Amino acid sequence: MPKQVILGAHFPGVNNTTVWSDPRSGSHIEFESFRRFAQTAERGRFDFLFLAEGLALREQRGHIHDLDVVGRPDTLPVLAALAGVTEHLGLVGTINATFNEPYELARQFATLDLLSQGRAGWNVVTSSDAFTGRNFRRGGYLPREQRYGRAESQVTANRHLWDSWDQDAVVADRESGQFRAGRDGDFAYSSDFFDIHGTFNTPRPTQGHPVIFQAGDSDDGREFAARTADAIFTGHGSGDDGRAFYRDIKGRLARYGRHPEDLKILPAASFIVGSTDEEARQISDTVRRQQVSGQTAQLILERIWNRDLSGFDPDGPLPDIEPESHPGALVQGRVQHVKDPAAEVARLRQLAADKNLSLREVAIEISARQNFVGSPETIADALIESVETGVSDGYILVPHITPGGLDDFVDHVVPILTQRGALRSEYAEGSTLRDYLALGGARSATAWEAGSAAGLAELAGHDVTERRASA
Repeated sequence: MPKQVILGAHFPGVNNTTVWSDPRSGSHIEFESFRRFAQTAERGRFDFLFLAEGLALREQRGHIHDLDVVGRPDTLPVLAALAGVTEHLGLVGTINATFNEPYELARQFATLDLLSQGRAGWNVVTSSDAFTGRNFRRGGYLPREQRYGRAESQVTANRHLWDSWDQDAVVADRESGQFRAGRDGDFAYSSDFFDIHGTFNTPRPTQGHPVIFQAGDSDDGREFAARTADAIFTGHGSGDDGRAFYRDIKGRLARYGRHPEDLKILPAASFIVGSTDEEARQISDTVRRQQVSGQTAQLILERIWNRDLSGFDPDGPLPDIEPESHPGALVQGRVQHVKDPAAEVARLRQLAADKNLSLREVAIEISARQNFVGSPETIADALIESVETGVSDGYILVPHITPGGLDDFVDHVVPILTQRGALRSEYAEGSTLRDYLALGGARSATAWEAGSAAGLAELAGHDVTERRASA
């Protein structure tokens, strides 16, 4: 029997992967879209639904464009509403660890887990840019190098709050009339970022702790995940690149007293299903052109040139001006800038010359391709092979149409995965998200802290040894 393929469903709204102009695209705001998407994922026996969130709208040239989600409702209320129209599907939400407080987040995720009977997950992200921070009282106060320190402290504080109640803390016996809640909920937690104490007023979550996801990719982010997370949402999802990331992350776990199966690697993946491989390739080409309009092509290349390119014809040649070497205020928000703009522009000019490409065609060429393109059999084979060969433990699928983008996958690929034993045929009654991901019971906050301290001490020892060796 092949390994089980973990499947998440990412509701993308409107961003750089979606085609909002397609007649089949619906609202990314109305609840009906979320309901349909979630129930389709549950019909396909997916493990969870995944919602992203941004605390500020990205801007380019001072304008908001269709490269980012606009007007998305708040994550946690959407997930709470979806708990009422689904029975089994996990519900994972992205919530920022930089601009939220532990008591508030612990209550919200404990509530979601209780309402959904153990289906909640938290994707922990960070932010250090002042553009986002200006929406909050503290502004952009947090230096970049401290963002994972606060995030880890945030998660640890939440775990202490969740642990402050025993699972059977409340006794309410109708026959005897006895009611007892004891002193459960008392907590105290102090770190460089938080100094809190009091009484937590929400009973222990059904899972003990909601499942913790993490999405960072820097070395600090990877180490943070190895210490703290149950699953990683990543972009490393294919071939040798995915296997290298998989080995790297799994190899970091032992120093924290963890095993490879304790942390699931779940890349984002886009897909195109066709009746044949050739039809799927043709659809893929069409979708990629839909995703990169002339205006979008200008915006994509502006992030490389660091200049306003709105005056250049998208169907003409690449700009003949040189890039700015240092990013300015052209792009506001969380955007990865090119480290060496001059070298990248030289590469793109060579690409355009070799293939006789216009500005827009270059943008299409360098934009992300769909990860899985082919017939249902081809995609099922590729998913199973990726999990069997250590590329990932599964995938978080990102369709290009909202909310009906999962339909072809669920109708045509899921039956093949089920037939081949790589996906459950039914949900097990009473299972939690932890059960779906084979994570075992939640470790206590003190156990997490002990593992983290031991691993950090080991890392510090390695650093000292390396410095002595280099000296």
